[in-house]
Amino acid sequence: MNRFIKPARKAAGVSRRRLLTGGAVVGAASVLSVPLLADSAQAQMRRTFGARRTMANDVQILNTALFYEHAAIWAYSAAAPLLSSSDVGNAVKAIAVANMEDHMEHRDTLISVIRDLGGTPAEAQSEYDLSAYLQRGEGNLDSDVNIAKLALALETDAAIAYGKEIAMLQTPALITAGASIGATEASHATLIRAAFQSLGIDLSPIPTAFINADTRSSWVLTV
Repeated sequence: MNRFIKPARKAAGVSRRRLLTGGAVVGAASVLSVPLLADSAQAQMRRTFGARRTMANDVQILNTALFYEHAAIWAYSAAAPLLSSSDVGNAVKAIAVANMEDHMEHRDTLISVIRDLGGTPAEAQSEYDLSAYLQRGEGNLDSDVNIAKLALALETDAAIAYGKEIAMLQTPALITAGASIGATEASHATLIRAAFQSLGIDLSPIPTAFINADTRSSWVLTV
């Protein structure tokens, strides 16, 4: 799925609306509140036959999603110091900070829900492997533009992964929350593509009506 960047400090006053010009509008889906999500999920599980098995299944899937969020945060944090202080570098950094804040909120929500459901949240690793992306030429860490391409590939994979993972959940409340997070990941990919468009690159922010394994090549950009 995706592998990404680690918590840089929250940029005060960063607004997605100020990141891009030219009328690009990117919507971001909101995540259900932790208490509401956990309470609703637990109530539904108690009414479900085989609740323990259902809970174990959903906790495992949520931990897989948490792995992806940890990886995304690490990736953004690792790449942020490599960006230049040019206009392009600053624009990429602003997008990275905004996207990473979402990943951190997703991480915190998943950790709370997993604990409330009696599970043990997956811990963040010290580093994550980006070699597959680099070998495929889907970005790199050697320039502002290539870092943005790498972020695009990771966010695209995150959106695709959430689509697969939520299909295996057995609790409606968790499915709803997972779909909401997946929509936000897709908006991250759209935002990055819109940034490339604002730089004069001839591409559509939303290249296909769907974002999945079959359309992935239309979303990512190679070096």
